[in-house]
Amino acid sequence: MAESPFTKAAPPGGAARGEGLDRQTVLLGLVIVSGAVMAILDTTIVNVALDTLGRDFDTGLSTIQWVVTGYMLAMGTVIPLTGWAVDRFGGRRVWMTSITLFVIGSGLSGAAWNIESLIFFRVLQGLGGGMLMPTGMAILTMAAGPHRMGRIMSIIGVPMLLGPVLGPVLGGWLVEDVDWRWIFFVNLPVGAAALALAWWRVPSGPAEHASSALDWRGLILLPPGFVLLIYGLSTASSHGGFGDPATIAWLAGGVALVGLFVLHSLRRRERSLIDVRLFADRTFATAAGAVFFVGVALMASMLLIPLYYQTARGEGALAAGLLLAPQGLGAATAMPIGGVITDRFGAGRIVPIGIVLLVAGTVPFALVEADTSYWLLGATLYVRGLGFGCTMMPTMSSALTTLRRAAVSRASSTLNIILQLGGAVGTALLAVILSRQISDRIPQAPEGGGGAGGMGQIPDRVREQIAPKLAEAFGYTFWVAIALTAVLIIPALMLPRRGARENTDPDAVDAPPIA
Repeated sequence: MAESPFTKAAPPGGAARGEGLDRQTVLLGLVIVSGAVMAILDTTIVNVALDTLGRDFDTGLSTIQWVVTGYMLAMGTVIPLTGWAVDRFGGRRVWMTSITLFVIGSGLSGAAWNIESLIFFRVLQGLGGGMLMPTGMAILTMAAGPHRMGRIMSIIGVPMLLGPVLGPVLGGWLVEDVDWRWIFFVNLPVGAAALALAWWRVPSGPAEHASSALDWRGLILLPPGFVLLIYGLSTASSHGGFGDPATIAWLAGGVALVGLFVLHSLRRRERSLIDVRLFADRTFATAAGAVFFVGVALMASMLLIPLYYQTARGEGALAAGLLLAPQGLGAATAMPIGGVITDRFGAGRIVPIGIVLLVAGTVPFALVEADTSYWLLGATLYVRGLGFGCTMMPTMSSALTTLRRAAVSRASSTLNIILQLGGAVGTALLAVILSRQISDRIPQAPEGGGGAGGMGQIPDRVREQIAPKLAEAFGYTFWVAIALTAVLIIPALMLPRRGARENTDPDAVDAPPIA
């Protein structure tokens, strides 16, 4: 196998064997974060502007929601291409192309003249944003080597956990005090800086597999399959739940296409869009299952907690975003510690602790009442953040430690796909449950009133009368979220309980392919 240009980022000796991150790798990590943070922020920053967009474009929620849904579907569609693109063109080219596409989409979205143009430009933006995180992870993984995966994942994991917190805060401020167009225009200077930093710091060189051919059959099967799955999940929250015939049809179509892709990948001798044979590696398969439920827990909380503050407590978008800040602070506190522990002792020793913290940090929300103290909930969110910091990136890093270097880029994109699918499942499922709980307790509530269906706009006097029932509805839904989080303990107990330096040979990255 040809030498990767990324291997030059790590100096020989102890640092390459897990003794710590050298200055060059840390700088590379910061450059990657500068670009990845745009895509992460953009997944949440627009949510607080939907009401304003609906008024400005004179359109209803069923149409305006596609500003968010179209972006997410575009991200899910393009992620499977990332592994092939990095292998074919090299990480630097793919990284800079993705940033350019994202920035162009951002500028056009800010200049949109009607709802149709805005949705189209958001899809374009999502095509660039979907490749940023998996490409960045692949670049850093190849630069750091398997022995320092925990530390390097701690760096790139910061925007993944801080983004959902900072996004609503920044979006709320821009919408209220500036103009909604600036939720898109803000990406222009950030993107320009990220491009300049990438030109300066990201290593250039030949691609790992310049002769790799694109898997066209896989491209026809897998991305549309994910689109149908995600679309089906998104419709479940607004069309009568998962029992609705249309939702079942969308989900069944998605499952069928993904199943056909699995058969295709197993039969294909050359590189498929996603190599499902990676799951023959027990560590990767176990960690991938855990990553799915991490996505469920993370994105479910990003749905429920802001809705609780806005719907049940009557807070504005900016205030709700600020009240989420303790979770991001907890994640930032735990991530560096989790990375060191993962490298030294293995993910199997830190992830179960993170799950306990996640569950403990969610129980007070399940017991929430109409006037539960914000101080208590803030402390609870900090504990949840500690749990995410000890769970997400240790799980993802453990999935890559036993793989050969040639498989890293595809494995990284696979993990991001699984994480996004987990988030989609959690969001759709809990949206359905919350909507039904509110409708059962408050029959006069609008259809789908647990979200943007109008409950957040009710007068304060009326809110005081129904606040106990709203609290009961949210509490029940949080219990379901706790159950989904607790499932994580099953794969977590099977994760490696030894550090990378103990169980990985430095030359194992070029081991023979998985049979």
